[in-house]
Amino acid sequence: MSKKLTSLQELYVHELKDIYSAEKQIARALPKLAKAVNSDELKTAIQEHLEQTEGQISRLEKIFKILGESSSGPKCKGMEGLLAEGEDFTKEEAAEAVLDAGIIVGAQKVEHYEIAAYGSLCTFAEILGYDEDLQLLKETLAEEEETDQRLTQIAQGLNHEADSGNDSDDQEMEMASKSKKSSSRRF
Repeated sequence: MSKKLTSLQELYVHELKDIYSAEKQIARALPKLAKAVNSDELKTAIQEHLEQTEGQISRLEKIFKILGESSSGPKCKGMEGLLAEGEDFTKEEAAEAVLDAGIIVGAQKVEHYEIAAYGSLCTFAEILGYDEDLQLLKETLAEEEETDQRLTQIAQGLNHEADSGNDSDDQEMEMASKSKKSSSRRF
């Protein structure tokens, strides 16, 4: 059983450990995700975000050192669930653009989790007067927001491609589906 949190400082450390666990999980998941995508632009964005994530982990480790705290804590179950959902989606049978568009949905869920966590941590650091921590956390928060915006831009093109049904497999599946529907109608 975990100990009772009695102060904002204890909550701050607790949440730092949670996002540290989340970032470590993300760092392990991103290479697999990059292999699953079809779009070169999306693959590049994921690979670049992996480099950012490694820097974010280093910043968190620096904060733990400043605080004299250990980074070890329970596994972030929220991130574990989001990443498992995303991994499951990569196994779906889907047209390339549709798969990539769905992967972006999962990636943005992860980004929004991180944005919420880092936003709260920035507020805590500011209240606690942890100026050095605050600057490090703000740097990470800005990167997460930029990544989310980049994913949105990539999605705009992929979503239109997914909607247009440009893949011949999609068109064949749609035609087969319409054929089944029309033959099963009763007049």
